[in-house]
Amino acid sequence: MPAVALASLDTLWFQVGGTVCNLACTHCFISCSPTNHTHEMLTLAEVEQRLAEAAALGVKEYYFTGGEPFLNPEMEAILAATLRQGPATVLTNGLLLDAGRCRRLAELAAGSEYSLDLRVSLDGFTAEANDPIRGAGSFRKVMAGVANLAAAGLNPVLTVTEVHAENATSEGKARFFALLSGLGLAKPRLKVLPVFHLGAEAERSGAYERWQRLAEGDAPAGSWDHLQCSSCRMVTDQGVWVCPILVNEPAGKIGERLADTLDPFHLDHPACWTCHVHGVSCRT
Repeated sequence: MPAVALASLDTLWFQVGGTVCNLACTHCFISCSPTNHTHEMLTLAEVEQRLAEAAALGVKEYYFTGGEPFLNPEMEAILAATLRQGPATVLTNGLLLDAGRCRRLAELAAGSEYSLDLRVSLDGFTAEANDPIRGAGSFRKVMAGVANLAAAGLNPVLTVTEVHAENATSEGKARFFALLSGLGLAKPRLKVLPVFHLGAEAERSGAYERWQRLAEGDAPAGSWDHLQCSSCRMVTDQGVWVCPILVNEPAGKIGERLADTLDPFHLDHPACWTCHVHGVSCRT
């Protein structure tokens, strides 16, 4: 199997919400749910320790995911600590974005020289498309959260998966941009991601096929630098993992300290095929 070198550790991810979530989406590649404790939430002290490690290694930006990050009772304090060191992005399902929280997030953003970005997940541009995947009533609640962000002066990125073909069409995007504009977002932002055939999604639509593996000759121009594992690592309560996708895969864990995880990683998991073929990068 080919191996990707860590060109530089630019991006550090935190599984800050563990695998605990207030939704149980049918396509979740790490099967997050209200009862999944495979990974537990990170504490402020644990994040601060990793931030110190990251500073010594020249990390440039920080991402927070879960589970649902805002279930973590220390999440806002974690963001305040992070924004003293670098830009932060939170991947959230949007259900906990009440008006008060959004105002506090806007205050954090305004008080830092670094940027704070919010990415809110959906899986359809209507309740009829979204809710069978993410849960009854979730579309309405997410739209309310997006409106609260807009009222606070924050412009989130809305992320959708290709679980519905409409999500990637120009017509579908146009309808959704119109909806977001009506919620107060003058310049709506949208990111479309492929699904990974892991966890709940593997049960829903099937696991990877045997042929979905990478070979050395697949590298564009002889390099794997287009993959996010060439410049990122993921921290959970159980150690350091190569990327945000493989946190439930034993081979994805590559050390305890960030400084011990700088060696090349062998691309021997079929999820690596998805990242390569679809050009997946959660950073951009």
